[in-house]
Amino acid sequence: MIDRIKKLAAGYFEEVVSIRRHLHAHPELSKQEAETAAFISSRLTVWDIPHQTGIAGHGIVATIEGKVPGKKVIALRADMDALPIREENRVEYASVNEGVMHACGHDIHMASLLGTAKILKTLENELKGTVKLIFQPSEEVYPGGALPMIKAGALENPRPDIIIGQHVFPELEAGKIGLCPGFCMASTDEVHLTITGKGGHAATPQKVIDPVLIGAHVIVALQQIVSRNALPTTPTVLSFGRFIADGRANVIPDLVKISGTMRTFDENWRKEIKEKIRRIAASIAEGMGGTCDVFIDRGYPAVFNDPDLTERIKSYAQDFLGSDHVEDLDRRMTAEDFSYFALEVPGCFYRLGVMNESRGLTSNLHTPTFDADESSLATGMGTMAWIVFNELM
Repeated sequence: MIDRIKKLAAGYFEEVVSIRRHLHAHPELSKQEAETAAFISSRLTVWDIPHQTGIAGHGIVATIEGKVPGKKVIALRADMDALPIREENRVEYASVNEGVMHACGHDIHMASLLGTAKILKTLENELKGTVKLIFQPSEEVYPGGALPMIKAGALENPRPDIIIGQHVFPELEAGKIGLCPGFCMASTDEVHLTITGKGGHAATPQKVIDPVLIGAHVIVALQQIVSRNALPTTPTVLSFGRFIADGRANVIPDLVKISGTMRTFDENWRKEIKEKIRRIAASIAEGMGGTCDVFIDRGYPAVFNDPDLTERIKSYAQDFLGSDHVEDLDRRMTAEDFSYFALEVPGCFYRLGVMNESRGLTSNLHTPTFDADESSLATGMGTMAWIVFNELM
């Protein structure tokens, strides 16, 4: 079966590349993926794969029923949305939508899953059990598309026994995949601080309550949560990327707005961090004569890869790709709403290598020059199809 799947992946490769290039050239932002969904639906229709559209917005769930009796159900997930980034790549398939780009590789995810679907559909007479294909909108912005799709019944009728997803990884060579058992991606919450003081002329600081100074003290103090309160064995990140003090060189404003991100892997510690942020920020602002309003927008939970499932997938991938093309990866502080699916059923979210240093394809995710070695599409769709066949045996 390995040779048959590899042959099919090679045979469908050019078509899947063309799908990827179409999707890359026509990116759509979160909650706006109407044309993307219509294109995916058209491919599924041509291949005679039953599917439902319009799930929790523009989500799609397709089903492939194997002709060999079997009760097991496997779900495969790809995300659909793009980012508000102006593409700088000079390629024929560059984005035609100004200021919108598939800079996180979701075009690869969708095309690879469609390729997997075509392979499985071709082999349905030998397929045991059921495969659900989940095309999810709105991964890039809170509250994400996974949870609304779950609430809309995407994991029901039938309910999957496991769920699998993959994500491009520009630090890994094309032709390889990488896995991390257990917690592999962090939870994420957005921290928003509004510090209010009393503005005035910068030349008379004795007459103002300076929210800029208060904000500076708050940011520095909050770093002690990571350096002095977090367990060294529990990775924690608290970073601030937005500090808006809308005054002038000689005008101190009335208020300052600060925003940042908080990430960790432990749910109890996650709650404790929030209380520490509120207490420290409020007390410093009050001690300096101002006030601080703290709003923490709860984001995605940490992604947990079921260890047993991850070990099985590692073994399948080694058989399919060769042991030298399967790597163990460290956990990362990035986040993904695949975590919600993995809270419902055992899941595995692995990395698909897309780097090609000789061709200059080394840019990081979420940058205007990110691109992928398209040979990774053959790796992605073939490996996933092989995983499915093994899990349904």
